[in-house]
Formats: sequence, structure tokens, C-alpha cells
Amino acid sequence: MLLQLIPFLIASILLTLSPGPDIIYVLVQSISNGKKAGIATTLGLVSGILIHTSLVAFGASAVIKASPILFSLIKIFGALYLFYLAYKVLKSDSSIAIDGVPQKSSKNLFSQGFIMNVLNPKVTIFFLAFFPGFLWEPEGNTILQFYILGFLFLLQALLIFGAVALLAGKISEYLMQHRRSGVFLKWIQVVVFVGIGILILL
Repeated sequence: MLLQLIPFLIASILLTLSPGPDIIYVLVQSISNGKKAGIATTLGLVSGILIHTSLVAFGASAVIKASPILFSLIKIFGALYLFYLAYKVLKSDSSIAIDGVPQKSSKNLFSQGFIMNVLNPKVTIFFLAFFPGFLWEPEGNTILQFYILGFLFLLQALLIFGAVALLAGKISEYLMQHRRSGVFLKWIQVVVFVGIGILILL
């Protein structure tokens, strides 16, 4: 079990630290509206993870129970999807936009973060691609295993997004002073996606 959870946790942390739309959104809200706004946004975003985990847990578990071959195909699909994401990042602009946004209440920011996460089908697809490769007992209770993975992913995302909210000013200042840091972060994303894809296949 630990042999699967430790690499899963490391991969999750690397993915969360990559400058994707969620972490940039937390950063922007924190800079524009303060640390409290960043924390509210964080709580909304990570709450949505529970919904995606449930969808994957019950949907993928049914497929895995039906056929070991389908389970292998899911893992191959997952790796290919991660390679595709790496390609998309490679082709994308390396600049990081942190422009200001209108002020909103903490309740609105929580709701917006939650809805933004839940209504994004790419998150479910990503979880479907990412989680099955780290099941430690495919023949066992896969629903419980998916929820354990989902809780770990949620916990590390909460800690990292929360830290970004609290340190938003310093992070923003660094990014403004080091414009080329976007290029470095872009290549980190590419390496992380490709690395996790290879890990799933192996």
C-alpha cells in the first residue's frame, strides 16, 4: 500500500505545484482581495475534488471489476492523456498572468471555486487518467482505495493552495521580478506530466 501511496503523494504535490489554472486563480484572488479571499477560494476548489473522486470511484470501479483488460486500457489511456497534457503545456505560452479581479465576498468565492472545479469535466478525466495507476489492490475494494487517493489529493491541495493564499504577496513579487520563471515552471509541468505517465505505464 505504501509503495503506491508515497509515489502518488509525490506526484500529486508536483502536479498541484505546477502553475495550472486553479493555483493561479487562488494566487490572483489572494493578491486582489486578501488572504481570506484566497483561503475561501481554496476551500471551494478542494471541496469539488470530493465530487470528482466519487464519479471516478464508482464509475472506474465498475469497469475494473468487469474486466482486468479494461483496467489495463484505462491505465494506458491515462498515460496517453498525461502525455497529451504535456504536449499542450509545451505548446502554450509560458507567461503567467496575475492581473487583478473584482472584489467578492468569501461566500461567493467559495461557491465560485466549488462550481468552477465541479463543472470542469477535464478534472474528472484527469482523475480517471491519474488515480487507477496507483491502486494497490485492483481486485480488492477499489471504491475505498479511490477515496483514500482522493482524500490524499485533497489534503495536499488544501495545504499547498492555502500556503499560496498566505504567501501570495511574496509569490507575486517574485514572479514580477523574474519574468522568465514562467519558462522554468512550464518545463517543470512538461516533465511532471511525462514522468507520471511513464510511472503509470510501469
